[in-house]
Amino acid sequence: MAPDCAVEGAVAAPVPVDSVRGTLTPNAPLAKLVWFKTGGAADWLFEPADLDDLREFLARLGGELPVMALGLGSNLIVRDGGVPGVVVRLGKAFATVADEGEQVLRCGGGASGILVSSTARDAGIAGLEFLRGIPGTVGGFVRMNGGAYGREVADVLLDCEAILPGGELVHLPAADLRYSYRHSELPEGAVVVSARLQGTPGDPAEIGVEMDRIARAREESQPLRTRTGGSTFKNPEGDKAWRLVDAAGCRGLRKGGAQVSEKHANFLINTGDATSADIEELGEEVRRRVYAETGVMLEWEIQRVGRP
Repeated sequence: MAPDCAVEGAVAAPVPVDSVRGTLTPNAPLAKLVWFKTGGAADWLFEPADLDDLREFLARLGGELPVMALGLGSNLIVRDGGVPGVVVRLGKAFATVADEGEQVLRCGGGASGILVSSTARDAGIAGLEFLRGIPGTVGGFVRMNGGAYGREVADVLLDCEAILPGGELVHLPAADLRYSYRHSELPEGAVVVSARLQGTPGDPAEIGVEMDRIARAREESQPLRTRTGGSTFKNPEGDKAWRLVDAAGCRGLRKGGAQVSEKHANFLINTGDATSADIEELGEEVRRRVYAETGVMLEWEIQRVGRP
């Protein structure tokens, strides 16, 4: 274990704080950082100053504690008991997007889908418009093979760089991630710090029209102005999760402060006073009802992390 030292009095830090240039917070509330606005605290929340700071921190940590990267918190249930180990949240130093030429963008792991797609539009790079429709950051897209409107990250990723829990920076070609639907084989605890995305030549005006179409489609069909977590369940092969949820009579179903959205049946929402347990239990009840009605067992798309 790395040496301990005092942080805020009686709390012992997992690494010497004199080696940390970013912000290391013990018992850090996470509810305000996730879209559902529910859940417990991280044992430790680390917001690194830059890439070198993150590498040094994880190297000193030495793989002794679990590490979890947190992006925009848009596709996540943080359980009420909080998250063990260290949660890493990438800030402005990791939110850059640069045009490398040849229709390639180098994107920081903390860059949002809106920033990536807007930069691509301005550079005349087509094929990345779908990222406008995914709430989240590049790191999350890469890990989960994020997708929307008929496209997914596997279609556009060239490679990425990630830091392993022990501090090693690795370069991973897209093929090494062995992508499947909403899944990759990115090593457990790895933090994606950058990715290169490949588009095709396009007209900025036409790209902008497509981005606007995607934005309108989301606004019209999804409960964007609620406390939600995005698409709850993966679409089964040849079908849509929302259709199955609807067929099982679950639209509007409630559990405590959690509800299946009336607007889009594959979204769960926090009506105001839900706990993470309410949300997760509602999701499990939906899965049970869908299976009883259709024989299909839906798989969670939303990530559920932490202690109950």
